[in-house]
Amino acid sequence: MMDIRHFIYDYLISIGLNDTSAKYVNMLVLSISLLIVLFIIDYIIRKVLVNAFNAFAARSKTNFDNILVKNKVPRNIAHIIPLLIAIEFIPIIFSDFDYLETIIEKGSKVFGIILTLWIARSVLNTIKDYLKTLDRFKDKPIDSYIQVFMIFAWVIGIFSSFAIISGISFWKFVTTLGAASAVIILVFRDTILGFVASIQVSINDMVRIGDWITFEKYGADGDVIEINLATVKVQNFDKTITTIPTYALISDSFKNWRGMSQSGGRRIKRSIILKATSVKYLDDQSIEKLKKIELISDYLNHGQTVIRASNEEKNVDKSILINGRNFTNIGVFRKYIQTYIENHSAINKDMTIMTRQLAPTPQGLPLEIYCFSSDKRWENYEYIMSDIFDHALAAVPYFELEVYELTTGITA
Repeated sequence: MMDIRHFIYDYLISIGLNDTSAKYVNMLVLSISLLIVLFIIDYIIRKVLVNAFNAFAARSKTNFDNILVKNKVPRNIAHIIPLLIAIEFIPIIFSDFDYLETIIEKGSKVFGIILTLWIARSVLNTIKDYLKTLDRFKDKPIDSYIQVFMIFAWVIGIFSSFAIISGISFWKFVTTLGAASAVIILVFRDTILGFVASIQVSINDMVRIGDWITFEKYGADGDVIEINLATVKVQNFDKTITTIPTYALISDSFKNWRGMSQSGGRRIKRSIILKATSVKYLDDQSIEKLKKIELISDYLNHGQTVIRASNEEKNVDKSILINGRNFTNIGVFRKYIQTYIENHSAINKDMTIMTRQLAPTPQGLPLEIYCFSSDKRWENYEYIMSDIFDHALAAVPYFELEVYELTTGITA
């Protein structure tokens, strides 16, 4: 070892170079030689490891190996042996320069810590990417847990590096920082809140990747595409991206449409506002006219028989239409819309189907259609709902009803 250390030094002294210059040239030549050797060794090991992983991945049935290569795990592992060789030869090369030996040795150890963190990050990213290929983990906030682990790893790595540089033991260094814990908590406030929120979101199954959520406070209305420690990314239906703090999911109110997506249909709940002045009783002539509408002809025939029998039994004076039992145009229209929806091919028949009259308003009388479309896709849902109301609005005049329209009072 001594021969290697002073081989060039002895030669330089023999040719007449002074002691100081000989030491510096000796150190420089040995340093360059070591760097070249380390580069060659690193290159060879990296090539061998990458080729070995690629060959194994080609024969393997799982794609975990491919993801390992993609995240550069073999490349990072390849740096370990050259680093160990460098640490071994540093005392030899810098034997005559104690201050440089100490600095470079500490630098090598710090680099070793950083390399360990790189390898850990590569492995964790591989696990994350692999789990996301599995159906049961696709909608889980895996990114949050990976980020939490890496934050703790980096904190430990930074503390260890400072301990190495300062020459203080790790535990003594951590104990010294305990006095500054309040400042550390303040600095990492959002990270801590995000971590707690990620755990609660996961345990309570509040949000999954792929869920459609509406968060009015942040202007979000779309699909969740990413959940990590600090933020939740939502791709809105106009393809813009909204970023929401993760802790907002447990501190504020938002709407998750997953229940609708997993149910048998998507709700249609909309009203037609009819003029109250157009509501009236139906006389026999109007009833006969409406009997031509196939969907309600049986209803009218049966109903007319029942009403006549009831009125005759009670000897009702039908010279005035209001006396006794009668059909109303709004009641028949309501029955028609109910029957129409029940026979609509795009409506889920196993879920609630209802046409109901709401409380009168200053604008008129709302007639609400309440049902569920079988197709939950947004564009198809809108088409189905429009199709139903196109028909309902066009049918209104047949029942001698009128739709309310706000007029400005300006005439031509």
